[in-house]
Amino acid sequence: MPNPQDLKTPGLTPFSYHSDRPLFRVNSGIPIGEALSHASDLLHVAKVLAEDAAMIRSTDRYAWASCYLQDMSKAVIDDVVKVLEAPGSNPA
Repeated sequence: MPNPQDLKTPGLTPFSYHSDRPLFRVNSGIPIGEALSHASDLLHVAKVLAEDAAMIRSTDRYAWASCYLQDMSKAVIDDVVKVLEAPGSNPA
């Protein structure tokens, strides 16, 4: 059973689809703690931008930025879930 600190992203999760093809993919080999910390930072900024977009009508660009940040965050979290659900990686 691997140590949770040794688990790394597999790099299997694509995001930002255009014409049914992903433009980006999560990189492999990132420690999952760092990946989750980064996803948390992305979600924080997305939340702040969404709040601004909700309060000020002329800030639709904030809404789009928030949407893209949420897409990236979801991809990172989904990639971490893949490694955590992989056989033999459950530390419990």
